[in-house]
Amino acid sequence: MAPVQGTLNRLVSHPQNTFIGGVLQGSDGPSESPALPAFIGCMRDVFVDWELIVPEEWLKDSAVNVSPGCSYGDHCQDLPCQNGGQCVSLWQNYQCWCPRPYEGHHCEEEPVTARFGNDDSHSFATFTVTDDPGPNLSISLYLRTRRHNGLLLVLARNSSQYLQMWLEGGRVTVQLNSFESLKAESQIDDGEVHFVSVEMLENHMALYIDAQKKGDVEIRTVSVHAGDTVYVGGMLEMSSAVSGYFKGCIQDLRINDNRLQFFGLDTSVRTYPLEFMENVTTGCSGDNACSPITSGGEFLDNPCLNGGMCYSKWEDFTCTCPPSTTGQHCEEVRWCELSPCPTGSECRMLNKGYECNATFLKESTVLSYQGNGHISRNLTNLSFNLRTRQNNAAILQAQKDSAFITVSIQDGVLFIELQSHTLQDIEAEREEGVSTVSLSSQRSVNDGEWHSVHVFMVAPWSQTSQWMLVVDEEIEEASTSRSLGGNMDFLRHGVDIFLGGLAPDASSSLAGCLGTVELGGIALPYLRSSDVSLPRLQDEQFIQMTLEPPLLGCTGAPVCEPKPCLNGGECQDLFNTYNCSCAEGWSGRHCDFYTNTCASSPCVHGNCSVNGLTYECTCELGYAGVDCEEEVDMCENHLCAHGGTCLHGPDRYACLCPENYTGPLCNRRPKLPVSVCGDHTRNYTCFNGGNCTDKELSCDCPPGFIGHR
Repeated sequence: MAPVQGTLNRLVSHPQNTFIGGVLQGSDGPSESPALPAFIGCMRDVFVDWELIVPEEWLKDSAVNVSPGCSYGDHCQDLPCQNGGQCVSLWQNYQCWCPRPYEGHHCEEEPVTARFGNDDSHSFATFTVTDDPGPNLSISLYLRTRRHNGLLLVLARNSSQYLQMWLEGGRVTVQLNSFESLKAESQIDDGEVHFVSVEMLENHMALYIDAQKKGDVEIRTVSVHAGDTVYVGGMLEMSSAVSGYFKGCIQDLRINDNRLQFFGLDTSVRTYPLEFMENVTTGCSGDNACSPITSGGEFLDNPCLNGGMCYSKWEDFTCTCPPSTTGQHCEEVRWCELSPCPTGSECRMLNKGYECNATFLKESTVLSYQGNGHISRNLTNLSFNLRTRQNNAAILQAQKDSAFITVSIQDGVLFIELQSHTLQDIEAEREEGVSTVSLSSQRSVNDGEWHSVHVFMVAPWSQTSQWMLVVDEEIEEASTSRSLGGNMDFLRHGVDIFLGGLAPDASSSLAGCLGTVELGGIALPYLRSSDVSLPRLQDEQFIQMTLEPPLLGCTGAPVCEPKPCLNGGECQDLFNTYNCSCAEGWSGRHCDFYTNTCASSPCVHGNCSVNGLTYECTCELGYAGVDCEEEVDMCENHLCAHGGTCLHGPDRYACLCPENYTGPLCNRRPKLPVSVCGDHTRNYTCFNGGNCTDKELSCDCPPGFIGHR
């Protein structure tokens, strides 16, 4: 073997015009042949004119850079390629295949990242296409942003834009000639680096995000020509752009194999020339998100409120919030963790505030409320929880001119009546109309159990609508009004709302418990501002106008304290009523009636006899228990003696006795016959079935017996 190395590799043999592996410049070789690179590698079994060329027979000057043998070294063994580059070993050196975005002989150089929109500035760059890429087009780049919208790239010829790529709602969108378009389903505005590529192959276009296809579409052929302009991040005239300026970072932007370099590299690569660039900076450092902000017209040094500590991260920030606060800016106070409500009430979080849930009893005064003048929402629903045993009671009442609302219990059924002002024909007549809504529950609510109540407009966005009443979330039993009615906005300001009765000095007040009542989602508070330890910060409130606070809790009247159950009966409190669990022998509501304890025939299989205030059962054979209700095994404790077998009967058992025993319990021997032999002068008697012999005057005993007789 002979490795041939170098540009002058040659082997000259006789005749002199034969060259192997290369031709020496200026030699007598054929001048009309173009100069070719010298061969690099190994050869063996070389014959010239059927004569083997052996290295030992070469003339001294006939071999240039040729040596015997075929030594080959792995030039990649030292891992020369950096940043994940793949090394390919050649004869004399190596080559690195570099992953994007790295460049250079050793993949040591990384394209400079371009920062767009630093400190919210308007930035963009333009490039000029210098070749004709042909029908197949590839646009790819690395992208990092937290903005939802922004222009990424535009290809234009003169003033006509034929390809646009932009972010819309955090999703990459590509459009061709205002017709064909693609939009990724996933968002990439998460502050992470994403690789985006658009591949156009003749009449087909596909969109890839991080090497995953996000969609494809059939397109018309796209032609990119030399002289076309590429806009990146924005345009000089943004009025003609499909989106606003891009804010974020772009790296390694390529159209086919041509780089669009915002900042040059030491490595020589194919590029499109940069024509203009404005407010594009190097690197990818984000804005300081912890810089001062403006909130509600007020200048704040720290975006983290309520003493929160701000920590900046790329194009964003995080707040380390103090205890009992939450939210991105620590703007939400977890009020309930600060225990603002007194004992007997429960704290409930509201938007920008809290409320103390409580229940109150009949002994409480009727409460009155008014809006605080800041209620702007439409009051289209009413909700509360109720517990009572009253057949008739007033729960809520309010009136303003001809408009009113009444919530009451009538004959144990919940009844609601609403008459609200609605503007009809407002442009033509400007007359005020009145509509009335009546609703009643399908079931009674005075059973002493808790019931949830929801009343709401079926179409709350309309001026008038049917109303619906739902009790205990049973939609199938909901009641719907026949007539249309308006909302309860007349309660927002300047109206007294009475809770627990019709008015402070009226009768028919509620005897029972109410959970927190909400009008349009705004609570009617049971506790005044002076009763809680922290101020209520919610803008929209109903203010309690009553001086005397309600009695909190829901225990009901002390119905068992007078001991209404007699003769040892036990009183059970059932919320404003009671039940007596009577001792044996007594009955009645108060256990005041004596009862014949055997009247109900408690003995299932036996005879009953009165024993004072109770009874006693005498059980039949085969049964046991207090009421003779338990069937027993008759043979379990049988008395069959001498190995007798117990036989089950319908109401008793019998003994099957072994041989030589008899009696009900096999405890007696049977009486066997007696035989006598002899004459009048001498006789002989054999007992128990023995046979007497006259001749010998002796006894022949049956089995089981011995002895002379």
